[in-house]
Amino acid sequence: QVQLVESGGGLVQFGGSLRLSCAASVTVFSRYVIGWYRQAPGKQRELVAGITRGGSTDYADSVKGRFTISRDNAKKTVYLQMNSLKPEDTAVYYCHLRGNDAFWGQGTQVTVSS
Repeated sequence: QVQLVESGGGLVQFGGSLRLSCAASVTVFSRYVIGWYRQAPGKQRELVAGITRGGSTDYADSVKGRFTISRDNAKKTVYLQMNSLKPEDTAVYYCHLRGNDAFWGQGTQVTVSS
């Protein structure tokens, strides 16, 4: 059974930083396109950042210049470095792997205080 284990969430002040990690137990991690999503209370889940198999990245306009997604295929881990955090970044963050099949992590809470 595939598991995605997220970590790194927590409470941070406005302007602070956090680094999220998502470790996957898939066989060939490099085959997957990966995204970080977030869902705030009362809102739909939205794509925050994505990274292709080749390492190309894309970001939601709301996080461009502040967030960086990266992957380490040897460690089967994807990261989301979040800088200059704002209260509106408060949400549960999920990693998502998509290939021939797809998997979601359990989510990690990020709370930014003003």
